[in-house]
Amino acid sequence: MKTIGLTSVLCVLSIAAFTAPAQAQNVLTIHRLPAPLAPEAAAAAVTSCAKQGYKVTASIIDTDGVVQAMLRGDGASMTTPGATRDKAYTAIMLGAPRNEDSSAAVAKRMGGNASPGGLAKLPHVLLLPGALVIRAGGEAIAAIGVGGAPGGNLDEACAKAGLDKIADRLK
Repeated sequence: MKTIGLTSVLCVLSIAAFTAPAQAQNVLTIHRLPAPLAPEAAAAAVTSCAKQGYKVTASIIDTDGVVQAMLRGDGASMTTPGATRDKAYTAIMLGAPRNEDSSAAVAKRMGGNASPGGLAKLPHVLLLPGALVIRAGGEAIAAIGVGGAPGGNLDEACAKAGLDKIADRLK
């Protein structure tokens, strides 16, 4: 009779441990912001800032980091679309996993500037205030970023106006 070595037994147990959960759940459930709500939130954010005299852009980013909606307000600088996308990306990718609700919280945690060659060099990371995570039932489903107002706190206030516009439908 042949004996099985300890390494072989551990290998079989490891494979069994990783395959059992996969067999139990063959389909993932992913929650997303419904498409009609994304442009509505962006428009509300741009409108809120416009009423205060700020020329801004607002972007909605999904949990994959893809732009779901973007609205460049009248007279908003050509740099604002990229900045809003990157603020929202920062909030959803770096903030949401740590239960932080804004790009401002990420920037504060990072000290406002990550080390050279570190996070600040990653594509689409912008450590500035102006983006909020959008949640449904406590789960992060998207982020809204605003840029163009004369300060990140003002951008964030407009992002909040956009989020408030759709909040009652995030269930």
